[in-house]
Amino acid sequence: MTDADFLIWLKSEGALRCVLVEAVASVSSSETTFYLSSRGYVTAGSDTPANTVYKPVITGGCVINERLSLDGSGASLAFSDVEIDNNAGDLDAWLGYIWRNREVRVYLGDMRWERTDFRLMFDGIIDDLQARARNVLNLVIRDKLQRLNTPVTETTLGGSTANKDRLIPVLLGECHNIEPLLTNPATLEYQVHGGAMEDFIEVRDNGVVVSVTESVSTGKFTLSAALKGTITCSAQGDKPSAYSNTVSKLVQRLATGYGSDPFDSGDLDATNLSDFDTAHPQPVGVYLTERTNVLAVCQQLAASVGAQVVMSATGLLRLIKLGLPAPGTAVQVNDTTMLQKTLAISQRVPVRPSVRLGYCKNWTVQTALQTGIPAEHKDLYAQEWLTVTSTDGTVAAAYKLSEEAAQEDTYLLKTTDAQTEADRRRDLRKVARTVYACTNYADVMLAELGNAATLTSGRFGLSAGVSGQIVAIARDLMGARVDLEVYT
Repeated sequence: MTDADFLIWLKSEGALRCVLVEAVASVSSSETTFYLSSRGYVTAGSDTPANTVYKPVITGGCVINERLSLDGSGASLAFSDVEIDNNAGDLDAWLGYIWRNREVRVYLGDMRWERTDFRLMFDGIIDDLQARARNVLNLVIRDKLQRLNTPVTETTLGGSTANKDRLIPVLLGECHNIEPLLTNPATLEYQVHGGAMEDFIEVRDNGVVVSVTESVSTGKFTLSAALKGTITCSAQGDKPSAYSNTVSKLVQRLATGYGSDPFDSGDLDATNLSDFDTAHPQPVGVYLTERTNVLAVCQQLAASVGAQVVMSATGLLRLIKLGLPAPGTAVQVNDTTMLQKTLAISQRVPVRPSVRLGYCKNWTVQTALQTGIPAEHKDLYAQEWLTVTSTDGTVAAAYKLSEEAAQEDTYLLKTTDAQTEADRRRDLRKVARTVYACTNYADVMLAELGNAATLTSGRFGLSAGVSGQIVAIARDLMGARVDLEVYT
């Protein structure tokens, strides 16, 4: 069934809309799938799953919420709540099962259709089963980004040295002046990454370049002479097969190679991530020596170029950039798609005429170095960030705003890349932006977070139409309604 056919059916008066939920729980240590529906539904023998009864207990909820952040803090996890009838108390035993972090899928279709024609609307995990009232159970579901809320690594050095409880570092991309982990005091062996890496650019002792024996296959080096002060190095890290140092590639590496519940390739939106990598080749790098969650690092990397890590409703990891013009064919949102009198202004975004970005992080700040290195090198080692600033003085004067901006730190490495990103953010923020909210019919049910949108209405001066980006979606599967927020 094509998208067009699905939307025609969804809007038709004769549609017998049916929501199917397939949720997994641990029952007496056995992973068990529960089949639920909003109407009575039984699969045919030729269906997958075959001859299966979907228990008609769904009475409400099934609103899938997704949202981008406007301040760069990262997209919120998509969530929903499936309300289940328990008026007779015959499902009380479900509260004793283990639902948390199990798979859940939500489908929408017609109760007369074959199972294969139902469309997947949400693929995520269960947060928990709750009971918000005496007569109902509530299956709280989240997108799969929750799986990345685990530490990048918990592998410690071990052994009997003073560093035995320290985490083995993780080096992704290129980082400057990092402090390696001393792994063997007797041989002066150090480690910057727990596996194969690309290259050691330089190793320094109190800022002075020193000779070492490198082992890029293990992420280690050994000093050739006794140390005099603090050992640091600049290096290019993680190399499972090929070295990568772009946002998209490093996010994919973190999501699939680190943490206690990593994704596989089937959890990635390959087209989106490939297109993003082509559009954003800027080199970046991050060095991890303390306990840090995979999702947090992914969001920090994405934020370096003004993007956010999200999961599509159907369970694929994507990178979406807040910006105008937004990508893709614009979704048409107008007085025909909107329910009458639902268009409203949900937010007026403050104008910001200046941007200050931190880049090329110095991972080991060293002040008052006494070695004979050039003074300009000492100055560099004494500051944590290099910075660039981008300001529109005309806008600052018009709005009577200060040209000083709070610093936003990135993992970008190059001055040109940092300046380009600062200019882009300035141009986006120096204009008065408005976020419009509206409730729509099913016409926009298949709109995606981050998509371009054209908003047209007789209200708020929108009669000629204005281009924007969808920054929030709430799909009501049972009511066939869609709440949108459009950033313009």
